[in-house]
Parts: sequence; C-alpha cells; structure tokens
Amino acid sequence: MSLSVPINPLCPEFAVCGQISVEDVAKLATQGYRSIINNRPDGEGGPGQPTSAQIEAAAKAAGMSYVHFPVASLMISPEQVTRYHALCADLPHPIVAFCKSGGRANALFQAVGCQVGRPA
Repeated sequence: MSLSVPINPLCPEFAVCGQISVEDVAKLATQGYRSIINNRPDGEGGPGQPTSAQIEAAAKAAGMSYVHFPVASLMISPEQVTRYHALCADLPHPIVAFCKSGGRANALFQAVGCQVGRPA
C-alpha cells in the first residue's frame, strides 16, 4: 500500500511531500496521519492536478482534518507564518503538508521555526 509520492518526515508530528493523489489520502490515514495541509493553489499543475475540494472530500471520508493553505511562491510573508503556526498548533497531529514537490511545505515548516505544536 504505497503512496504515489515519498513522504519526508521532518519531525514526529510533521511530514511533507509532493502532490498527493485522491487515492493517497486513505493510505495516509492508515499510516497514522490525522491532518492534511494543502499548500498548492488549485490549477497550478493543470487539469491533472486534483482540486482542493477533491482532496478535502477524501480526507473527510478517511476521518482526517484538512486545510487548504495555498502559497504561490517561496516568498512567505510574516502574516502567513503567523497564520500557519496557529493552524499547525490547532490541527490534530501528526500532520502531512504537500505542494508540488514538498518545497513550499518544507519552507513553511522552517519559517515557523520547526515548531508545529502548541506553544509551551
């Protein structure tokens, strides 16, 4: 039961990957992930890219939380960092975040200081 893309765990609570398929969502749930963050704008990859709504429906069917937090480039604003940190703290863990290649998802993780849980 392998995924269409490799998963890169960045810490026990957070992993990143490239574009997932609708079929990957149930597989992520069986691997123990409880939330998905989609950092990819809809339509960025053309008609072959699953839409946010399709991934969200699959996540809900698998009992997972889902958030669409699209980021168009690696130029991440301070406001986006603040919102992303709060989002990660509020979602059930572990979380998997994806974009086209995993680069933007990784950049957001780095931007929040690799802290995706609730502040102590």
